[in-house]
Amino acid sequence: MLLLVLLLPACWAVEVRRPRGVSLTNHHFYDESKPFTCLDGSVTIPFDQVNDDYCDCKDGSDEPGTAACPNGSFHCTNTGYKPLYISSRWVNDGVCDCCDGTDEYNSGVVCENTCREKGRKERETLQQMAEVTREGFRLKKILIEDWKKAREEKQQKLTELQTGKKSLEDQVEMLRTVKEEAEKPEKEAKDQHQKLWEEQQAASKAQREQELAAGAFQELDDNMDGVVSVAELQTHPELDTDGDGVLSEGEAQTLLGGDSQMDPTSFHDRVWAAIRDKYRSEVLPTTPPAPSVPDLTEPKEEQPPVPSQPTEEEEEEEEEEGEGETEEEEEEEEEDFQEAPPPLAPPQPASPTEDKMPPYDEQTQALIDAGPRTSRHGTSLSGATYPPIWTKACPSESPCPPTGRNRSGPPPRPALGGSGWAEHLPRPQWASKMD
Repeated sequence: MLLLVLLLPACWAVEVRRPRGVSLTNHHFYDESKPFTCLDGSVTIPFDQVNDDYCDCKDGSDEPGTAACPNGSFHCTNTGYKPLYISSRWVNDGVCDCCDGTDEYNSGVVCENTCREKGRKERETLQQMAEVTREGFRLKKILIEDWKKAREEKQQKLTELQTGKKSLEDQVEMLRTVKEEAEKPEKEAKDQHQKLWEEQQAASKAQREQELAAGAFQELDDNMDGVVSVAELQTHPELDTDGDGVLSEGEAQTLLGGDSQMDPTSFHDRVWAAIRDKYRSEVLPTTPPAPSVPDLTEPKEEQPPVPSQPTEEEEEEEEEEGEGETEEEEEEEEEDFQEAPPPLAPPQPASPTEDKMPPYDEQTQALIDAGPRTSRHGTSLSGATYPPIWTKACPSESPCPPTGRNRSGPPPRPALGGSGWAEHLPRPQWASKMD
């Protein structure tokens, strides 16, 4: 133990011999017992030519402690501070570049060794930076803990909200099921009424189309032979297909599907749909007479003229003239009736009331009146009470309240194992009728 204590100062006093300007990491390249080989391997010289103030190596490695090589480098040991490499040109230039002054060993300038003072300031700076780093790390840990805590709280709140959402969705689904069951008879009655009305509309439309096609066929059949020919179809130039204003024989035959003539059934099935939008009827539409405007002014009273008494000769002449005119008029009317064909009556258009769905029958209207039409307050017009989530209609005697925040919230769910919530509702009127 004593020997170890005695040898310890000797170990600290050991100094590695190396040329001036060589770092400890490169000292093994500079062995005094061997010739020196340039670090770039270009030249090998005797070791006594190292630091002889003459540049032998191209990389300047043979003159680390002089200014002979402009591209060489000098190593400042700077014990107590940071080691430093400077250019060889700065060696012995009269300026202290190394804090230990080893670069000015032969310039006559005395450099003060400031490495310990610089090392102390450097250590103080590093100590302050370490304290700032430790404080920042401490604050970072606090922020991480706060973030973890806030995240756990928000996660817990999110879980609660999701649970509440699931509960509300279940309630909404349950209430929707109850609502649909309550409105099912009304909906079925309305759908049946709608279906019957649509079927009636389709039948009425088909009947009108049949009448229009029959009227057009009767107009086109000029010779009344029961068929429409190409020549008869050419009498309607508005059916022209190429836009020249004339319906040619080929165009007419194309409209007839390649046939030369067509009977009423084939005309309705194959031709009428193609010419319906272009065809113009020859019969003028009948317009109802304009309603007469009553005269609101008081009529003036006029004295009727006093008729004069005719003579016997005048009465005989008038009777003869009247009989002759009556016979001539009757003969002319008989001739006109025999020559003129029977007039075509245009099909009557659909009345406005046919496009409007008729009112519901008594049974359907009774189901509608007794159905669960509710207000935003949750009170139905039929007397039953439902949650305020249903907003089908508002009572006419009071305005609708604002939605959302002013509601009292959904009703409590029924306890498990007990009767359902719907069993506590008042039985609607239509349910007793259905029984």
